[in-house]
Amino acid sequence: MPGGRLTQQERQQIALGLADGLAYAEIARRLDRPTSTVTREVMRNGGPTAYRAEVAHRATERRAHRRRRTAPRDPRAPRPAFGRDAEAVHAYEETFNAVMTGSGMPPMMSRVMTCITLTDSGSLTAAELVERLHISPASVSKAIAFLESQGMVRRERDDSRRERYVVDDDIWYESMLASARSTAQMGEIARQGVGVLGPGTPAAVRLENVSRFLDFVSESIARAAEQARDILHTKPATAGPDPVTEPDPDGA
Repeated sequence: MPGGRLTQQERQQIALGLADGLAYAEIARRLDRPTSTVTREVMRNGGPTAYRAEVAHRATERRAHRRRRTAPRDPRAPRPAFGRDAEAVHAYEETFNAVMTGSGMPPMMSRVMTCITLTDSGSLTAAELVERLHISPASVSKAIAFLESQGMVRRERDDSRRERYVVDDDIWYESMLASARSTAQMGEIARQGVGVLGPGTPAAVRLENVSRFLDFVSESIARAAEQARDILHTKPATAGPDPVTEPDPDGA
């Protein structure tokens, strides 16, 4: 199986495969690449409907150039926690971020959400986000405000009175409920349109069907979230930390 970065020819094959409606797994098989490589490549470059080989290739070259300009890691710096492979963690972070962006989340908000989610503590301060992502405090503030509005992040103060942004187990549950409420609201707006446009008219019939569909989806999301909530609190098998790793619980 070939390794290293995708070539421009491989990106063109990915674009052709997407145009033909092939699944990521099939495209990956034809390239003799892992499916995760193709998924990450597509999602970080516009998603399946907007992927362009030339644009993706140039973007990758720019990212590589920025990495070369970044100062090398201090050899005295602590190793990643739990004996993790730093390169594998970085690649996974990019994949996670790409999928979040592909789902419709704005890129900066996705980066912040990903960064917090992949810490062991599930929380970071604004200063830590600025340092880790190399972004401005204003960008952090804007991203957190958006994520809070979606029920995906909450704030709390630690023992030092610093404000921390938290992505804990219940955040995903609350986020699902927020999604259910938003969907229900859209259903109600559609239902109001029936009276405005006149019952029985083509537009009103369409809106009536939309409202019933959204009501069903909203109720299903809320019910499923409630039934599955306990899964979020399932305790993993006990696994002690690698004795040679850093003591910092975040270590991402």
